[in-house]
Amino acid sequence: MSGSRKKFSLAARFAALAAALVFLAVLATLVLAHFFQDSPILVASLSLLVMTPLVLMMVRSQFRPMLSLFRALTGTVTSYRDGDFSFGLRWPKRDELSDLVAAHNELGDVLREQRLGLVQRELLLDTMVQNTPVAMLLTAESGPIVYANIAARQLLNQGRKLEGHSLEEILSKAALPLRDALDRGGDGLFSVGTDDEEEIYHLARRSFRLNGRTHELLLLRQITVELRRQEVQTWKKVIRVISHELNNSLAPVASLAHSGSELLRRGQHEKLPTIFATIEERARHLEGFIRGYAHFAKMPMPRTEAIAWPEFVARLQSQIPFAVDGELPEAAAHFDMAQMEQALVNLLKNAHESGSPADQVMLRVRQQAGMLRIEVLDRGTGMSDAVLSNALVPFYSTKRSGTGLGLALAREIAEAHGGRISLGNREGGGLAVAMVLVT
Repeated sequence: MSGSRKKFSLAARFAALAAALVFLAVLATLVLAHFFQDSPILVASLSLLVMTPLVLMMVRSQFRPMLSLFRALTGTVTSYRDGDFSFGLRWPKRDELSDLVAAHNELGDVLREQRLGLVQRELLLDTMVQNTPVAMLLTAESGPIVYANIAARQLLNQGRKLEGHSLEEILSKAALPLRDALDRGGDGLFSVGTDDEEEIYHLARRSFRLNGRTHELLLLRQITVELRRQEVQTWKKVIRVISHELNNSLAPVASLAHSGSELLRRGQHEKLPTIFATIEERARHLEGFIRGYAHFAKMPMPRTEAIAWPEFVARLQSQIPFAVDGELPEAAAHFDMAQMEQALVNLLKNAHESGSPADQVMLRVRQQAGMLRIEVLDRGTGMSDAVLSNALVPFYSTKRSGTGLGLALAREIAEAHGGRISLGNREGGGLAVAMVLVT
């Protein structure tokens, strides 16, 4: 409430009280002095005796409502701390304390609205979490399950409550693949059941601290339908690619065989060697194409060994030209030499086919902080955002004669070594393909 609307401020009220007390003290002294003119000490004593109770009474009458207000303020603050925002205060006078009461009531209204909004959001979040198809479990460190949604209860305890039970107790009744997935640690896939009844799940684990204690959130998502749908799409794509390649090879072979038969019937033998050579070339191309797909499908686990960088780079340069950017690491690397050679040859070949000048195709190797980073750099045309998002997908290719396996094979090799592969356009043009391996 603004100052212009105040009837009487605290300062004015206390000043008036003090003036009244002084006036009464002076009046009492004058009256007593009239009766006891010859004894000033007695006048002073009697004035003090008369005024002291009066002063105490008047001061108490003024401060009693304020003290009650202060006690009420303390009580409402305690209620706010306990989460109860239903209390309000009233002060009848229009002074500074009325402004304090109004501000306090406004604060209570704001806190009440915020609490109501928070409760509504919590209810909404709990409804969403409880009804999500992802099974969610929250466990305390070496303690019981503190939260589980409906999907988790149905998956792990036949719909019954999980809170309060230990995770080990619940897992003792769960499927063996789930227990194995949790024992392995980290995220991963596992399947339950066999043949047509097999269900595939994705397990994700996240740790965090809550109220000073370590908690772990387990997320179990059934992805059988998504994987099978993706599997069908992948098979369709594979069939389209193989069918396209077979048609491109078998159609000219059939045409050439027919032409050779006609030439043989006519006795024109001079063109037969060319026809047979072309048929052989197409057959070898088809054989290499099928071998590439078979090799990708049967990628063995890597057999790592210590590899000296100078010898390995020289081996690569004997197959395809490139320059080395910077110094090679002095320490030997540990990877499967045949697989890494195959991956880098594919990447270097792609770099040459990108339209980059041959002298701008480079290999850069950096080793630091337990990571080995191998980059193939070029100054070609780079990739659009759409191509970048699909470049690592098997069978995806923008080349008319491409199989879409080069980058996918490099990715498979990097991940088999516990690493990853990434692509990005370079500033100034060109592409950088990086294989990052854990050393």
